[in-house]
Amino acid sequence: MALATEPKASEAVAVVSRQRVSVFRKIFRRPITILAAAFILVVALAAIFAPWIAPYTLNNPDLNAMLAPPGIHHLMGTDDVGIDLFTEVLYGGRISLSVGVISALVAVIIGGTIGSLAGYFGGWVDEILMRVTDVGLSVPSLFIILGLSAVLGATPVTIVEIISLTSWMYPARLIRSRILNLRNADYVDAARMVGCRSGRIIFRHILPNAISPLIVNCTLLVGQAIVLESVMSFLGAGIQPPHISWGFLLNQAQSYVSNAPWLAIFPGLMIFLVVLCINVVGDAVRDSLDARNDK
Repeated sequence: MALATEPKASEAVAVVSRQRVSVFRKIFRRPITILAAAFILVVALAAIFAPWIAPYTLNNPDLNAMLAPPGIHHLMGTDDVGIDLFTEVLYGGRISLSVGVISALVAVIIGGTIGSLAGYFGGWVDEILMRVTDVGLSVPSLFIILGLSAVLGATPVTIVEIISLTSWMYPARLIRSRILNLRNADYVDAARMVGCRSGRIIFRHILPNAISPLIVNCTLLVGQAIVLESVMSFLGAGIQPPHISWGFLLNQAQSYVSNAPWLAIFPGLMIFLVVLCINVVGDAVRDSLDARNDK
């Protein structure tokens, strides 16, 4: 009996492995997606290893090189106190990317949980949770973000909390609509018949089959969170010293746009390219998980 079941188990593992390889190939079948993913990876590694890559220390101003233009010694120039801008961009990427990734993950977890409960139980649970979601969607998020930032402070942790609390509504609606279509599936009814609890049915049986929209939405939320953090910092309500981010660098460049434009060009270019590449990868993930695109 054991000999009969072992080949079946190995065949199932092989099928799952082939499916994963197939999805991976679909995601990276276009050169533009490979290029975008490679750029994101390079920027992420550069931010992680910034202390070893940066040509200068972060808090080492050179008063003899204030507002120096890009050149051999300073690839991106220097700021108003002589700190190397390339070094600041590397360290700023740590905060910007961390805020983007963590905020997106927390928002998807919150939204996925709320949407799953609303879609599975329906009735008054769905009504209450969706009305709360509608209220969150109807209020301009930027006002909420600026208000919460003024009350809670502007540390990286609070910025993540604020962005997460204003970004979970769309994931909640996405997963709710998917679960409404799956909650009466045959395998869900079978799980109920054998006595599985609601929590196990939702997170063990339904959610794994409804998670693809969340994966796509999570990739897009990363770019959205990076932009939101940059907007907050640009308006003076985001990251504050001793922490720096790309948005903070843009805020500091406002007074020098005319005589030192590189202070705004390079941080702004990093935000633009990273968000663009994240959206390209997100579109590729969406296409690979969409059954209608199978050929």
